[in-house]
Amino acid sequence: MLRIKSTEVSFETRGFQSSRMQAHLQSVGASFLIGYHLALDDASHLQDRQVIEGTPPLYRGFVYEGAAMALAVTDALSIPKQSQWEAFLGGAGAPHRYVVHVGLGWAYARIPWYRRSPENFLGHSDPLLQWLIIDGFGFHEGYFHWKKWLAAPYRRPSLSNYGNRAFDQGLGRSLWFVKGANVSRIATIIESMHASRRGDLWSGIGLAASYAGDPTDKEIADLVESAGSYREHLAQGVTFGAEARMLGDIPADHTNRICKLVCGLTACEAAELTHAAKPERANRDSSYETWRSNIRECLRNQVPA
Repeated sequence: MLRIKSTEVSFETRGFQSSRMQAHLQSVGASFLIGYHLALDDASHLQDRQVIEGTPPLYRGFVYEGAAMALAVTDALSIPKQSQWEAFLGGAGAPHRYVVHVGLGWAYARIPWYRRSPENFLGHSDPLLQWLIIDGFGFHEGYFHWKKWLAAPYRRPSLSNYGNRAFDQGLGRSLWFVKGANVSRIATIIESMHASRRGDLWSGIGLAASYAGDPTDKEIADLVESAGSYREHLAQGVTFGAEARMLGDIPADHTNRICKLVCGLTACEAAELTHAAKPERANRDSSYETWRSNIRECLRNQVPA
């Protein structure tokens, strides 16, 4: 009952716009499903890192993300309650802790009592990274229900003020897939949204381009031009993708290229900047946005003209 058909991540099924990156982006979805079904069938496989790490580095993080979703779903439905997701986060999934939190957001979107009020279930989570759960929730909604959220610029979920911002960061990431990584299509959608939402949407695009890839140098240049005054938000998302790949030891050529062209840094330097910008003390109310703001401030004099 919990299995997800492979066709669910095809552009044809989802109604996404075709592009030169279609095959690559579909492989991202397929890798997610590999991890999801691996964890669903036998969670013990996840403790053997070789099982997952046979996947090419470009796609390996998505396997961990899918596994995290499956573990969270089975935890929610188990009697008595289990904590497989937390064990995964503290074990094999630790180097991929960012996407493991995002995968939990996918699960929240699928479990009815979590879906109704996802923020009510953040209390047990890492106070800094818990907003990535809502980011994952937003990505799920954009990926599977893009007509609902992208065709109605003023539609917002029933979340707190910052919850809506975190949702938009995930929604922005989903645009990379929905619009087939086509920069002009992405920019058109973001321009249709209220100005207060655009920074978070561009941040999501930066993360998707940096982590999921694989844009050409020309497409990266077009991203920078299209982001305009939101370039620092785009760059902040790019650095998040760089740190996630460096932390997981899954470097990618496109991540290094986009970091150089958008941030004026190598992927390693961008990851180090992101890590150094973390607040010393984390709290739910402001630390995540403080982290993002610190990164933008560090990048202000760094990004190429």
